[in-house]
This record gives sequence, C-alpha cells and structure tokens, in this order.
Amino acid sequence: MAPLLLQLAALGAALVAAALILKQDPTFTYEVIIVDDGSKDQTSKVAFKYCQKYGSDKVRVITLVKNRGKGGAIRMGVFSSRGKKILMADADGATKFPDIEKLEKGLNDLQPWPDQMAIACGSRAHLEKESIAQRSYFRTLLMYGFHFLVWFLCVKGIRDTQCGFKLLTREAASRTFSSLHIERWAFDVELLYIAQFFKIPIAEIAVNWTEIEGSKLVPFWSWLQMGKDLLFIRLRYLTGAWRLEQTRKMN
Repeated sequence: MAPLLLQLAALGAALVAAALILKQDPTFTYEVIIVDDGSKDQTSKVAFKYCQKYGSDKVRVITLVKNRGKGGAIRMGVFSSRGKKILMADADGATKFPDIEKLEKGLNDLQPWPDQMAIACGSRAHLEKESIAQRSYFRTLLMYGFHFLVWFLCVKGIRDTQCGFKLLTREAASRTFSSLHIERWAFDVELLYIAQFFKIPIAEIAVNWTEIEGSKLVPFWSWLQMGKDLLFIRLRYLTGAWRLEQTRKMN
C-alpha cells in the first residue's frame, strides 16, 4: 500500500481536478469514491475528513474490513458509483488527474459506442525505453516476459494493460466488472480480455506517469502471481469453467 500522505495527495488532486472542470462546465457533476482495502494506516480516517468537508454526495468512503485485493476493491467502488463515466485511479498519485481530459477525448473518438460501451486506458508504453534504462536486466526480463504472456494468453493490441488509470462508460463497467473473477493484481488483464470478448471499443492513451517511492510491487513474487493468474484466466475460459454471458446493467 502506498504511504498515507501519497494517498492524501492523490485525493486532493482528484478534487482539485474536478473543481477545475466544474469551473469550465457548470453542468459537470462528480463524485470521488475512496475504497480502503483493509489498510492498517489512517486512510479511512483522513478520507472521512474530506467527506465531511465536501459532503457525502461528492466524497464517499468504503472501508473493507478484510483485504480483498486491488481488483476486488475497485470492483466494490465501481458498483457503488453513480456516474455515467467511471474513472479508476491508483491512490499513489503516479498518474496526474488532469489527464482525465485525454482519456475523455480518447473515449469520445471511439464513437459511436456499441450499446453505449467504450473504454479508454491510460498507457505508459511510450515511457518504456526510458524506464528500461533505469531497470536491472532481471526486472527488464520479467517485464518483457509478462508482456509476452499477456499478448500470448489473453489480450492483444494493448501495450500497457496494467496502468491503473482507466475510464469506462457505465455500460462498459457493468458488462466487464460483472464478469470479473480475478481480484488481485492481474485483474486488469481479465477486464480487458472480457472487453475484447464483447467487442467493446478500447482506446490506449499515453498519460503522464511518475515513479512513486514505496508503491512498487515486489518484482519476482508479484509477477509470478500475475503470471499464474494469466494462465488461470486463459485455461478457465478455454475449458468453460468460466463463461461470459450477457449481464444486467447497473441501476
């Protein structure tokens, strides 16, 4: 989990970005949902202060007693949301909230949306060459190995499936998250696998991204877990253990 101050900064940045958009467009409405995935710090306590300051119609806090994993926590937030467009963002502030305008443009460029479904994925692929220069050979090998497994087993055409900055129409969120099984780090891959199965248009948009100290995964073990999840995704859908069917829309 990212340090509390980083989460606080990210929450503040989200509210500032929303206020700026509201200033430009008085008809714009928003809500910020913070999902505390069973953390042991003061995340919920600080988030509740924002809730009191801005009102529960603008800021809401969901506190999970037991850690469910990133995918499970985001799914909880998505199904608690009320907006026509749903942005998922990491709490460490690695991606800048003003970049939501880039995602919105990417989403609009996909129109006409089939059944009002579309997804815009933030991407760090354009920064890959720069990041490789700062990585060890081992970490670079793990990265390329993971990219290959994603392409070979699950998702083609998306260079960065793992960036935690994605904008979905409400209908796309309903269709994908209703079918989601993976609750840990590889949930993004299954999400996009489901989207491609249902032929939901996907735009990959380059966004600003900053390496945040203290928010990185443990490379080998976390990527080993994600690799295992990728195999599970492919095999369980291939064998029919998991099936994709039409799902009901969120109310």
